[in-house]
Amino acid sequence: MWRLILLLLPLPAWACDRPICLIPAEDQFFAREITFDDQPSGFGAGRMVTGVMELDGVRIGERFAGQLLRNDGGFDRVEGTALSPLQVIPGADAQNMTVIRLADTAVLSGDGPAGYPKREATGEGALSVLFDRDQVAVRFDLRGGEGGAATVQFLRRDGSVIDTAQLEPLSEAVYAFTRQNGARDIAGLVLTNADPDGIALDTLLFDGVDQLS
Repeated sequence: MWRLILLLLPLPAWACDRPICLIPAEDQFFAREITFDDQPSGFGAGRMVTGVMELDGVRIGERFAGQLLRNDGGFDRVEGTALSPLQVIPGADAQNMTVIRLADTAVLSGDGPAGYPKREATGEGALSVLFDRDQVAVRFDLRGGEGGAATVQFLRRDGSVIDTAQLEPLSEAVYAFTRQNGARDIAGLVLTNADPDGIALDTLLFDGVDQLS
């Protein structure tokens, strides 16, 4: 289902002309790493998550309150403006999230419109992350990906959009982002995709060294 090779893509240099810049993963130190290895999980379609997942420093759900969800060819599409302050909410029954056990790790997958436990739902749903405190940079490791595309929308705590990044072609890779000019206002992100195999989160890294205190 998910390929087990994790690749580090060649990424552009720090400088860019966008509010959010894609950077080499090794160029940013993160103090906090979230994995899903300690969460209840299952092989195959995985184990369903009901409600919002609350972890150390983050809450993960489907989308933010105020945003709308639509079915775009079997994939979740998140539209509209998030309410202020950001509040992450879960998806409908069987269309929320699952934790899938792989041979070497556990990953978090969004369940798409087809609904759990259908194969065509796995990895095709939206995932939204709300940080407890605003970030200047974030990183995540993706599993899955068969040359499709993903969209990452970055939001401030008042619900306004900072920037939207398009990632393609998708493969199992590490993606790191930093805020232009060091602004610390990334409060949340929404990850959606249109990939034949779907995608899942393996790890999520955030909090710079200056946020340790």
